[in-house]
Amino acid sequence: MTVTPQITVSDGRLAVRGRTVLSGVPDNIAAAHAAGAGLVDGAFVGATAAEAKSHHVFTFGTLRDCRFMCLFRFKLWWMTQRMGTSGRDVPLETQFILIEVPAAAGNDDDDSENKEDPSVAVQEGAQFASRLTGIKENTKFQSKHDQDDTPGLKRLVEETKKEHGVKSVYVWHAMAGYWGGVKPSAAGMEHYESALAYPVQSPGVTGNQPDIVMDSLSVLGLGLVHPRKVYNFYDELHAYLAACGVDGVKVDVQNIVETLGAGHGGRVALTRAYHRALEASVARNFPDNGCISCMCHNTDMLYSAKQTAVVRASDDFYPRDPASHTVHISSVAYNTLFLGEFMQPDWDMFHSLHPAAEYHGAARAIGGCPIYVSDKPGNHNFDLLKKLVLPDGSVLRAQLPGRPTRDCLFSDPARDGASLLKIWNMNKCAGVVGVFNCQGAGWCRVVKKTRIHDEAPGTLTGSVRAEDVEGIAQAAGTDDRGGDAVVYAHRAGELVRLPRGATLPVTLKRLEYELFHVCPIRTVAPDVSFAPIGLLHMFNAGGAVEECTVKTDEDDKATVALRVRGCGRFGAYCSRRPVKCSLDSGDVEFGYNTENGLVTVDVPVPEKDMYRWTLEIRV
Repeated sequence: MTVTPQITVSDGRLAVRGRTVLSGVPDNIAAAHAAGAGLVDGAFVGATAAEAKSHHVFTFGTLRDCRFMCLFRFKLWWMTQRMGTSGRDVPLETQFILIEVPAAAGNDDDDSENKEDPSVAVQEGAQFASRLTGIKENTKFQSKHDQDDTPGLKRLVEETKKEHGVKSVYVWHAMAGYWGGVKPSAAGMEHYESALAYPVQSPGVTGNQPDIVMDSLSVLGLGLVHPRKVYNFYDELHAYLAACGVDGVKVDVQNIVETLGAGHGGRVALTRAYHRALEASVARNFPDNGCISCMCHNTDMLYSAKQTAVVRASDDFYPRDPASHTVHISSVAYNTLFLGEFMQPDWDMFHSLHPAAEYHGAARAIGGCPIYVSDKPGNHNFDLLKKLVLPDGSVLRAQLPGRPTRDCLFSDPARDGASLLKIWNMNKCAGVVGVFNCQGAGWCRVVKKTRIHDEAPGTLTGSVRAEDVEGIAQAAGTDDRGGDAVVYAHRAGELVRLPRGATLPVTLKRLEYELFHVCPIRTVAPDVSFAPIGLLHMFNAGGAVEECTVKTDEDDKATVALRVRGCGRFGAYCSRRPVKCSLDSGDVEFGYNTENGLVTVDVPVPEKDMYRWTLEIRV
C-alpha cells in the first residue's frame, strides 16, 4: 500500500487531503514530511531565501473564504484568539491557526495583500530593569533570631508546611534570573559571566501591543547570563531553593530570550540553550518536575521545551480591570486548543471574593487545570471555595484540558455579539459542558490593548447537546447504550433526559455561566435505566464519580456500585425508584423525585484524605 502525504505543496497550491487551502503559493515554499511518520498526517511548511538575514518576510499564498481561528501574540508574552475568513484577517505574530477546509476548493484568484507594519506607540511606564544580585533570599527573609543559623527562607517554608498544612511551595524567578537579568558586578555572581544586552523586538511584536517592561529594558539593558554558564546559574539557584524545602519554580518572563539572540546564534539557538539548561536543573533538583512556564507564548519556547509539563495559558487575572474577565475565559479556552496538545495548561489564579469569582471558578473547575486563588488573607468566599475544593484540600479535576466545543471553533464569543462560548471536558463516567457569555470586550487592533467595546452586550441564547462532549458515548463503559443522556444544570438545579441529537436551550447575560453535566444513560435491568451525576453542589459534579459497575441478579434485579470521592449531596438518575441505597455496606436514606428521576444521597465528610466511598444503589 502506498501512503501519500495528507498535506502537499505543488502547482502553486497548499492542499490538505486534496482540498486547496492556500492558492498562489510561491516556488520557494515547500512541505517536508518526517521519514517513517506512519500515515504522514502532518508536515513542516517552510520557505527558503536567497540570502541570510536576521529578518525575512515571506508570502505563503492566498487564503480566502475559509473560516479560521488563530492564536496570535497581542504582546510579547501572550496569545489570544482571532477569527476570520481571509488571509488579510490573520494578525501579526500568529503562532497557531486552525482552518476549516471547505468541501470544494474556493476561488483561487484572490491576491494577497501586503501590509506595512503598523506604527509603534511608545508609552511611559515603570522601570523593570531591576537585576538579581544573589541567589539567596534578601534581608526581608533573614531570621531575626540572633542565635538561629537557619536561613530565613528555609524557616519560612518549614513553618508554612508544618503549621498551615501547605504541601508544596514554589518560588518565582524570571528566565533571565530577574526582570532585568543578573547584575554583572554583583559579588559572588561574577562566574555566571553576565553582561548587559539590549533587547531587540521583532516588527511583528512591536506592531501589536507595546509593553512597559520592554520600554525600560531597551534603554537600561538586561544582565544576560552567558548561555555556556546558564546551567550553572540555574543549578546553583535551584539547589539552594531545594535545600530550603522549596518544591519547584515558576519561571516567568521567558519570551525575553527571543529579543537577545544577537551574538548567540539567533533567538532560537539561545532559547533552546536556556531551556535545555533550565530543564536539566529542574530534573536534578526537583524530582516531581516542579516547573511552571509563564510569559512564554512563542513557538521558540514551546517547541524547545521537552520536559516542562505546565504552561500558563493566558495573560494574568486582573481583578481591577472589568474588561479582562470575559477575555480571560475565552483566551484560556482557545489557547488550550494548541497548548493542551503537548502541555498541561494553567488557567491562572483568581480571587474567590470578587464580582466575577463564580464566573472564573466555574471555568477553572472544568478546565482540567490546577486550581488556586490569590486571595488577600481574610478576604475569602468559602461558599465558593467549597464548590471547588473538598475538605481534604483535593479537587475534582476533569481529565482533559478544557477546550471549546466544535460548533464554537470558528465563532467569536468575545466580539460577534451573537455567540456563547461552550467549553467541554470529560470525567471518568460522564462529561461536562460549561457555557459562558464572554461578549463585550477583547483585544483591539486600533488602540492596541484589551478594552470594552460594548458596555451593555445583550442576553444571548444558545443550545447544548450531549454530543458537545467529544467521546461521550465511551463514558457509559458498556456497549449497551441507547444513545440517550441526562443533563444536570448546576445553577438551575434541573435534570433533563435528552434523546440522541436533542438540544437543551441556555440563555445567559454577560458574565453569566451555566455548567451542564452530561451523563450517558445505561440500561442496568429490564426497563430500568441509570446514570450517575455526582456531587450536586460542586462545580465539577461528575469528577466525584470514579467508577460505575453493575451487578445483575438472577431475579433481574441489579445493584449499581459507585466509587465516590468527597462529601455532600450526591445525585444520580434512575428511571424508577431504587429499592435501597447503601454507603460502605451500611443502608442510608435517600430521596427520589418521581418527576425527573433524580436520586439523592447525603454523603458525609470522610475521615481519611482522598477516601473513596462505595455507594450502592439497588434497583
